[in-house]
Amino acid sequence: MSPATSATTGPPATVDRVEESERHGGRPLDASRDVALREAALALLAEIGYDRLTIDSVAARARASKTTIYRRWSGKAELVVDALTCLKRSLPVPDTGTLRGDLEAMVHQPPGSDDQFGTQLMIGIVTALARDAELRRVFRERYLEPNSAGLQQVFARAVARGEVPTDRKLDLLVSLLPALAIQHLLTFGEIPGADFAQRVIDDLILPLATAETSTSNTSLPSTSNTSNP
Repeated sequence: MSPATSATTGPPATVDRVEESERHGGRPLDASRDVALREAALALLAEIGYDRLTIDSVAARARASKTTIYRRWSGKAELVVDALTCLKRSLPVPDTGTLRGDLEAMVHQPPGSDDQFGTQLMIGIVTALARDAELRRVFRERYLEPNSAGLQQVFARAVARGEVPTDRKLDLLVSLLPALAIQHLLTFGEIPGADFAQRVIDDLILPLATAETSTSNTSLPSTSNTSNP
C-alpha cells in the first residue's frame, strides 16, 4: 500500500501519551510515529505539492502535534526529503565486470513504489527546487549525492579496468541520466522507464565515456601571407 493511501486522515488529535513522554524526555522517540509522519508528508506532497505543504498540514494528516515533528526534523525540507529517502529502497551496487553490464543492471532494477505515485511525488518536489534554496540544499545533500554514489562507484571501477579513459569528467557522466530523467518528467509528466534509460546508456553515456582520447595535433593549419602566383 502506498503512503498516499496508508496515511491517517482527520483532524489533529491532542498530543498523545507517547508524544507527551517524548516532550519531557521520559522515553526514546517512537519510531512508529516517524513512519506515520513520513507517510503523511508523502501523501500531501503527491496531492498538493511542496509549496502548499506545511508542517501544520502534516501534523493534521498524521494526527500528531507540531512538537512531535520538530523533535525529529528541523523543518519542512528535512521532513520531506527524509521521507523521500526512506521510500527509496537501498539496493547493492552491481558489479558485473563491465561498465555496460553495471549500468544496465542499475536501470533494470525493479521500482520501489507505484509509478504513478512516484511521478506525483517527484513533480511535487522538482517544481519547487528552483524557488527554494533550503530545499535545494537538503535535496542535494540528502537525496541526490547519496543516490549518485553508486554511479560514481560504477564509473570509478570502469576507469580502474581501463574501460574509461582517466581524463573523463565522471561528475558529468554521473549526472547525465538523472538530468535527462528530470527533463523527461517535466516534459511528459511521467518518470521515464527502463527503455528510456537504456537508450541514454547506448546513445550517450557509453559513447562519451569510452571514446578514445585524441592525441593528434588539432591546431589549425598556419596561414601564409604569400599570395598564390
